[in-house]
Amino acid sequence: MKANIGKSDKLIRLLLALIGVLLYVFNVVSGTFGIVILVIAALLIFTSLINYCPLYTLFGINTCKKEK
Repeated sequence: MKANIGKSDKLIRLLLALIGVLLYVFNVVSGTFGIVILVIAALLIFTSLINYCPLYTLFGINTCKKEK
């Protein structure tokens, strides 16, 4: 897997995941919708850690800076 997530994209993903987890922890969202938010947050964290997003590959997106 070649990295296709840049630093700013990684930061945005981690912030969105943090917001999702906090919404669940403070009972702003609950039930099935809360579980869905947690799953999405987990996916965002996982893709940030491995610097690879499979959806980006499908759509030809690459936010990682090119090496010269």
